[in-house]
Amino acid sequence: MEGDFIKIHKWLLPFSWIYGLGVGFRNELFDLGILKSRSFDVPVISVGNITVGGSGKTPHVEYLVELLKDIAQVAVLSRGYKRKSHGYVLADKDTPVHEIGDEPFQMKQKYPQTYVAVDRKRCHGIDRLTNDEPTKDTDIILLDDAFQHRYVKPGINILLVDYHRLIIYDTLLPAGRLREPLSGKHRADIVIITKCPKDLSPIDYRVLSKAMELYPFQELYFTTLEYCDLQPVFNDTGKQQIPLAAVKGKNILLLTGIASPQQLELDLEGYAENKNIVSLSFPDHHAFTKKDAARINETFSEMEEPKIVVTTEKDQSRLIGLEGLDDAVRHNTYALPIKVKFMLDKEELFNDKIISYVRKNSRNSILAKRKNDHKPKDGNHSGNRPRTISFRDN
Repeated sequence: MEGDFIKIHKWLLPFSWIYGLGVGFRNELFDLGILKSRSFDVPVISVGNITVGGSGKTPHVEYLVELLKDIAQVAVLSRGYKRKSHGYVLADKDTPVHEIGDEPFQMKQKYPQTYVAVDRKRCHGIDRLTNDEPTKDTDIILLDDAFQHRYVKPGINILLVDYHRLIIYDTLLPAGRLREPLSGKHRADIVIITKCPKDLSPIDYRVLSKAMELYPFQELYFTTLEYCDLQPVFNDTGKQQIPLAAVKGKNILLLTGIASPQQLELDLEGYAENKNIVSLSFPDHHAFTKKDAARINETFSEMEEPKIVVTTEKDQSRLIGLEGLDDAVRHNTYALPIKVKFMLDKEELFNDKIISYVRKNSRNSILAKRKNDHKPKDGNHSGNRPRTISFRDN
C-alpha cells in the first residue's frame, strides 16, 4: 500500500524541528527575492524530489530524453553525486564513471548523442552548456535532481513522489526523509506519483489525488515502472540479453547499491516463483571494493544451482571496473533496465505539455515553428532568443 516503506524515528523529531527552521528560512529568502532565482533563454525542465533516496529520477529523466531527442538537441545537467572530480565536466563516450557519477554515466552510455554534464553550481553549468563551442547548439536542458536548487528558475518544475514513500505521511530529516517541509510541493508545476502498483483501482487514484492537496495550476500524474530484458553486465563474457522471464526457477542474488531496493525485491519474487532471493544491499551510490567482491563471491557460491545475479543499471556502471569477482559471478550477472509508463492513459497529455513548452520557448527559430511531428531537428540555430516563459504562464 502507499507509504508502506516509511519509517519515522520519533526520538529525532526535536532535531527535525530545528532542521525545518533552517530550511524554511532559506526558502523564505528565495520567496522574498533576497536570494535570487535566475531564468535562462533556453527551455529548462527540472526533475527532482523533496525526499532523501530514490524516487525514480533517472528513469523519468531518460523518459524525457527519449521524448525529445529526435526533435531537439538535449542536454542533461546533474550534480554528479559522489564523483571524484570537481567543477564543470562535460562527458564523452570515454569519460569514466568516477569523474561524473553513476547516473550521468548511465545516461551518457545509453544516449551518446545527448550532452551530459555535471556541475554542483547549476547556473554555471547551464552557462557552459549554452555558450561553450561544443554544446552551444543545446535546445533543452534537463536538470537532474534540482528541485531544491532554487538558484535556477526552471520553466517546468517536476516533482516526483514515491508511492511507497508518500511525502504526505513523512516528516523532516533526521526523523523522516523529507529534505524540506511538505509545503515545498507547491513549487511544482507537475507532480508525478512514481512506482505505483499496476493494479491501482479508480478509488485509489481519487484518494491519492485528494490527499496530495495540490493547487489548481498543478497537474498530477501517476507512473509505474516496467522491466525490460536483462542485459549482461560484463561484455567480455560473450553473454546475450535474456528475457526477465528467464529467471523463473532460478535462485537470485539481488545485488543493489540504491536507496530503495524493497520494491525491486518484491517484483522479482513474482518472476522467480518462490525460488530463493538473496538480497545483498549496499548504500546508495556505493563504490564497490575488492572486499565487496569477496563478499559477493562468497554469497553466490553458497547458493544452489540454478542461480543468477541481478543488479540495476545504476549499479552496473560501478560494477564494470570491479576487480576480484569470480568468473562464475561475472558470467551470471545481469542488469535489469527499467522504463516509465504513464497510467490512466495520460502519456499523450504529458508528452504534449512537454513538447509544447520546449517549442514555444526554444531559442532555435526552426524548432519553434515546427508542428508536433517528431521529425529530426534541423541544425540551424539562427533567429531571435525569446525569454523563457514559465509553464504556469502557458
